[in-house]
Amino acid sequence: MATMPALLSALEVFSGAPDKAAIERANSWLQDFQHSPEAWSMCNVLLLSPEAPIPAKIFAAQTFRTKVTYDLHQVNPQDLPPLRDTLLTALERYHSGPRTIIVQLSLAISGLALQLPAWTNPVQTLTDSFGRNPATVSTLLEFLTILPEEVSSNSRIPLSDQEFRERSAKILTGNAPRVLELLSMYINATGVTATVQSQVFGCLYSWLVAGEIGVSDLAKTPLFVCAFEALASDDLFDAAVDVICEMIHETQEIDDNMPVIQLIVPRIIALKEQIAKDQEDPDKIRGYARIFSEAGETYRLLLLQHTETFFPIVQAICECTAYPDLDIVPITFPFWMRLAQIIGKRPSVSPLFVDAFKSLMSVIIKHLHFPAETTSLTGQEADNFRAFRHVMGDTLKDCCFVLRTETCLLAAYQLITNALARGPDVSWQEIEAPLFAMRSMGAEIDPEDNNAVPKIMQLIPSLPNHPRVRYAALLIISRYSEWINAHPEYIQRKLQYISAGFEDSDPEVCAAAGQALKYICQDCKSHLTDFLPTLHTFLTTTGTKLVQDDRRQVYEAIAYVISAMPMNSAAESLKTFSLDILAQVHTLSTKTTPPTKAEIEEVGNGLENLEVMLHVIQGFGEELPPACQNTCQDAWVIFDRLLAKYALNYDLAERATRVLRRGIDLFGNTVIPIAPSVIARMSFAFEATGYPSFLWIAGKVLGRFGSEQDPALKGAIGEIFERSTNKVASLLHIKSPGEIPDVLEDYLQMLLQYISLAPDVLFVSSSFELAFRCAMTGLTVVHTDIIFASLDFFRGIFTHDCMEPQASPTPNFVIYASAIRNAMNKEGRPLLTYLVNGLVGDFPADAVAVVVSIFRTLVQVWSDQVPTWLAQALEQLPATSVPNNAKAKFLQEITQAIHTRQPDKVKYAILTFDRASRKARERRRNAI
Repeated sequence: MATMPALLSALEVFSGAPDKAAIERANSWLQDFQHSPEAWSMCNVLLLSPEAPIPAKIFAAQTFRTKVTYDLHQVNPQDLPPLRDTLLTALERYHSGPRTIIVQLSLAISGLALQLPAWTNPVQTLTDSFGRNPATVSTLLEFLTILPEEVSSNSRIPLSDQEFRERSAKILTGNAPRVLELLSMYINATGVTATVQSQVFGCLYSWLVAGEIGVSDLAKTPLFVCAFEALASDDLFDAAVDVICEMIHETQEIDDNMPVIQLIVPRIIALKEQIAKDQEDPDKIRGYARIFSEAGETYRLLLLQHTETFFPIVQAICECTAYPDLDIVPITFPFWMRLAQIIGKRPSVSPLFVDAFKSLMSVIIKHLHFPAETTSLTGQEADNFRAFRHVMGDTLKDCCFVLRTETCLLAAYQLITNALARGPDVSWQEIEAPLFAMRSMGAEIDPEDNNAVPKIMQLIPSLPNHPRVRYAALLIISRYSEWINAHPEYIQRKLQYISAGFEDSDPEVCAAAGQALKYICQDCKSHLTDFLPTLHTFLTTTGTKLVQDDRRQVYEAIAYVISAMPMNSAAESLKTFSLDILAQVHTLSTKTTPPTKAEIEEVGNGLENLEVMLHVIQGFGEELPPACQNTCQDAWVIFDRLLAKYALNYDLAERATRVLRRGIDLFGNTVIPIAPSVIARMSFAFEATGYPSFLWIAGKVLGRFGSEQDPALKGAIGEIFERSTNKVASLLHIKSPGEIPDVLEDYLQMLLQYISLAPDVLFVSSSFELAFRCAMTGLTVVHTDIIFASLDFFRGIFTHDCMEPQASPTPNFVIYASAIRNAMNKEGRPLLTYLVNGLVGDFPADAVAVVVSIFRTLVQVWSDQVPTWLAQALEQLPATSVPNNAKAKFLQEITQAIHTRQPDKVKYAILTFDRASRKARERRRNAI
């Protein structure tokens, strides 16, 4: 049993600087304490004790809140009113603070009120106790602010839907008029402080959000006018903005709220002049931006129906959008988006809105300007600004929707031509920002446009030779690639501009050139087949000077062109580019002296380039073209030598196996003759290195060709199972499963292939039990894919046809079933322990269905052992993971399902247990 000294001692651990283990022990002890029935009385003693430290009292208040939510069943019904009085007494005692205690006690009282029907009117009780004394009014307001949110959102409290509806109606809806009356009285009470007034607005906001106070009722009280008047007070401004925004939001049913809207809108429009007056105060502008944007969104239909009356709201939003603080500007973006969605679909648009969106476009382009000195931005600030430019780009698309894309493009084009006309002194920012705007609007252009886009295409070569300008221009080309495809006469000139970009000393310009080439080749591939020799020459000359990321993009671009060619020509072209890379690989694999780091890196880059080409081209169908007939075997000889010599080089192994993966898709069934050799090489390489990529390829070969009856292939499949299982087991002796997640995942994925394609290897092998144990460790890794792979493996073997009683007793099935039974008889208890720990721990929610499938089979096949195994597994679980009564109920329901031969009941037992564990997990998160 917990004692007060032990409790205080556990709490003191958090005030010092102990080691992690001490904190974990104290945390576990305190969680156990919070579950215990004696926590009720001990926490009351703590709150009443003058000697107890403040952190201990805060813990006591938190514990009351937790226990009211989860453990009210521990209190006898006749003791519930005294518990209420205890909490009210504590709230009175701490009315002057600390605020954390007031909040936790208010949460506890709110939760108790919801579960105590005998307490007819909690709001009246609190008002009578705290509402008449100016010293305690603040405490009452804190409680009334918390009450609606806690009653509405605390889904953890165990009430039926009907009970919740009835009780919340009494506590909230029934008291809304009284609360509105109280707040109206307090807002202008004699001697009221700004702090109390701010609390009044906070409380009003809470009840508005909960939907318990209607705006029509609010408008009849002094609070309505006070909210707008409070905007003149620095102390009340933020609270007033919250209330006004919520008032506006709650009038979105326009027809039902027109009388209130007619009161709100003039007051909002009157605020417009404050924007100019408060230009030096960003916090004020942020508040105005929120109010006007909320009004614009809510009343956007009225904007269209009564444009002249409501248009000042749009003008005010324009002013907020134009404000230089880019933290404020995006507040207005949802309004512009929704307005554009409405008016953009209309055949005619009011000139007022046209002008507004033209102004918006100019403002956004101005915001797009980089600072005059980029060094004025820190690294993070620069990244944030670049990210925000893309957000602003979305607003430019809204402008296109209203003004039409051609108009917007021509406006941006005119900004550039005007800047260029001013001569060489023009700043690069004045050109780059409109270029970025053109790029953002590129998604909206019409491929058949023959007015705006040709002007832009003709402008690009004449732009200044500044890195940021060239970068932006190249990305325009990449974004306009579909238009260029419809206008192939521009291809050659754009390729020349892109080629020049690769020669730029700025790495970002080179990267943009690579991206532009990729998209040009992807979208214009049917026009570029004649350019392949030029591209091949480019790779062998300029291409060698590029950094790998840019070179890879060039290879990807070339692959798109090849993919558009007739099959025979495509195969010849692919062979041409591939042979350059394979020659490098061959040279390295036959080198008699140790290679340099640069030589290894160059081959690795080449393999990466080959992999990206194969990924784009994918394959040639069932029958290979003549150019590829012997390539599979020839290429494998090169890769086999490479891996035999350099398997220990992780990067080369990764790159080589990724190429092999694409090669399997490219060559299809022509891989079968070399498949035994591939699997054998993967087997030896994994045994020597422990690199998961070798298992990955073995699994892919097995998945593609595992059903083939070739004896050599079958032998290789059996050998890699033995070797890989022993290797994984040896790794698990020296490392935890969490240290080798990639190995486990690829091993498990390979095992899954054996169940369906090579059961005669899996179940007959002497390594099956070892594989069974290795697979169990996957259940301990906090990694969704690994957990599911492991669960799928066990479901696959337990639900295999050989385990069905009606299955034909073929010799193979008898052997399979015997192997599974022997493994489970030895490993049943740890397996159930892993499954139960996963249910209460780190299994994803979707895993429960797989666990149900596994348990259904276990209770049928191992009906005698499962209750014992399960009891031992549950006994190891701490009460904080799942309550003892839930563990007992789970064991009882599983045992009953076995005795009554009703395996379907397993599902409901597991679902009930899972819900209990999730509830306990949520409690732990909210506990301390």
